[in-house]
Amino acid sequence: MVLKAVSLMRMSILFSDTGGELHRVSLNVGGVFIQAGYAGAMKVIPAVDIQGGKAVRLVEGDPARETVYFEDPVGAALYWEEQGATLLHVVDLDAALGRGDNRAQIRRIAAALAMGFEVGGGIRTLEEAEAVLGLGAERVVIGTVLVREPEEAVRMLELLGPARIVPSLDGRGLEAAVAGWQEGGAGNVLDLAHAADEMGFRTLIYTDVRRDGTLEGLDLEVIARVRDAWPHELIAGGGVASDADLEGLDRLGVEGAIVGKALYEGSVDGRRWWRG
Repeated sequence: MVLKAVSLMRMSILFSDTGGELHRVSLNVGGVFIQAGYAGAMKVIPAVDIQGGKAVRLVEGDPARETVYFEDPVGAALYWEEQGATLLHVVDLDAALGRGDNRAQIRRIAAALAMGFEVGGGIRTLEEAEAVLGLGAERVVIGTVLVREPEEAVRMLELLGPARIVPSLDGRGLEAAVAGWQEGGAGNVLDLAHAADEMGFRTLIYTDVRRDGTLEGLDLEVIARVRDAWPHELIAGGGVASDADLEGLDRLGVEGAIVGKALYEGSVDGRRWWRG
């Protein structure tokens, strides 16, 4: 068991049994929260980013700096399922950038997979969210709408429920970026995390745009601040380079990690995390 003392503004108590998904317990001891978690409980979620109908990885979200890993994204999805993954993170980069979409590929992924998957990228209205869920996604991921149209985000949450819609805060450090990461200065990530909590969301994704696709390793100091600000399930990404990054997240009490390039390049072996 890993123990870590952190300063938190509110109380968060999460229990786990031997078969549970949550592996973090926080207790108030003399005004200090003691956080306990079981190493190895981390949910490692492979990323399949689709651009131009292909499974790619970008560097720092730059669509011009792509590496194609699979000509067919269905092949990427099936590969990670065969390796033992239990959830897939799919991003429609073209939809995020407002230049079309890859819904045909997403429908094919749904038809091919037995495991669940979430989809993000360009989902900015309730109707778009319902359409993507209708393709077979387990849940949708929203970003820009949370920042620019919070009323619409609340409407989506009220009608879909927190199990089917997850906000993603993407930032250069703690400065939020929107519109497919192309526009910065969209607010402070910590403030937006507090707002998402008050809206009623119960899972949050945080991605560090500065490091995404670089294999430079996570900025754990920034992620620790997001962890302190968000009292529910947190999934982090952006720069995972090795198992050491995932172990660092585990020590912080982060429940999950979205991993892309490190899995594709083999610097992280997902089977260690998927098969216990």
